[in-house]
Amino acid sequence: LPISSCLNRYLFIFGAARLILSAPFIQRSAMFSFCIPTEFVFGTGCFKELHKYNLPGKKALIVITNGKSIRNSGYLAELENQLSLAGKEYEVFDGITPNPTTDSIMDAAKTAKDSACDFIIGFGGGSPMDSAKLIALVATNPGNIWDYCQKGSGGRKLPTNQPLPVVCISTTAGTGSEADNSGMVTNPITHEKLGIGFQSLFPVLSVVDPELMRSVPPRLTAYQGLDTFFHLAEGYLSKKANYFNEMFSITGIEKIGAYLARAVIEGNDLEARENVAFANTLGGFVMSTGKLLSQHSLEHILSAYHPNLPHGAGLILISRAYFGFFIDKGLCRQKFIDMARALGNKNASEPQDFLSALDKLLEDCGVSNLTMSEFGIKAEELPAMAKEVRESLAPAFECDPTLLTIEDCAEIYRKSFK
Repeated sequence: LPISSCLNRYLFIFGAARLILSAPFIQRSAMFSFCIPTEFVFGTGCFKELHKYNLPGKKALIVITNGKSIRNSGYLAELENQLSLAGKEYEVFDGITPNPTTDSIMDAAKTAKDSACDFIIGFGGGSPMDSAKLIALVATNPGNIWDYCQKGSGGRKLPTNQPLPVVCISTTAGTGSEADNSGMVTNPITHEKLGIGFQSLFPVLSVVDPELMRSVPPRLTAYQGLDTFFHLAEGYLSKKANYFNEMFSITGIEKIGAYLARAVIEGNDLEARENVAFANTLGGFVMSTGKLLSQHSLEHILSAYHPNLPHGAGLILISRAYFGFFIDKGLCRQKFIDMARALGNKNASEPQDFLSALDKLLEDCGVSNLTMSEFGIKAEELPAMAKEVRESLAPAFECDPTLLTIEDCAEIYRKSFK
């Protein structure tokens, strides 16, 4: 059944606290603070109830990608119908690419201002949902979106005006963007792909209807579901892990282990779709209640220079070498065993069992043989990328079990290259 609630009500669903409270002592952050002020509506069929929900304005800018699937599936027409039933006006901006750029964010913000839109709807996967937050920011604040980036060559400005309210409607299960307060954007001039986030960018409403995910092709289902998995795994291993996000992480990993391959093989399996969608939202909670490892940053530079590389595919490419690095160092021993068991190997007793479980998951999802070269990545590029990511995104490495050097990053890339 659809569940409409704020985060506090979700906490009674998970039943995962037993895994944390009964576990042997593991170093984790003993103090934490978080606030996720989003109302979540979750469940098959809830999208067609959108007109009954509390929409935060009179005219929406609907943000979608420049692809055809959202139109051809009839989803956009249904969203327009739902807004009409709710008495809301709308404009459509369809210029978002799979790796959103600063230019597309600024174009959409101009459309929002010129059309007098007073709220933004991110409709689709991570790209439009991330973009919706950033569009909402620069629709009410001066300058370029890159001015508000706090990393790399960003301007490190703080917003002076409240962003427009954001509604996220997810049609994929991969990014957890419906449950966090930031968006990834690529600066095409500097080739940086970085996140911009503020507490004010949390969606006011997020709708997660697994019915909308049935049309996602098998390969994309795998990429997106494995992005979810790596959010969960990185959050679980992070130095900033705490009781809340460990609970979210291990529950989500169990869901991915049991249901992702089923969703890849049979897209109309709604039980599988619903469980993967729930894991994805948990991944968003993990990002909002803790911090990820550097795996995502190591991937972001790959797809910043090679925009045709899907984010999930990039994560898959470096995953074995990345996690293997920490295992070889003897770090997070019990947590790797925990994750192997959560993926389905109930007899796991060594950290290496996690890599075996990961290999099986990739094989079951049909993505174990991806190569960097098929996406145009060249071996000679990798040392410079390792240097750039380690120097320009130094804070991204602070939550790793041990601090990676430039040479460590280069070695992970090297071992991942085929």
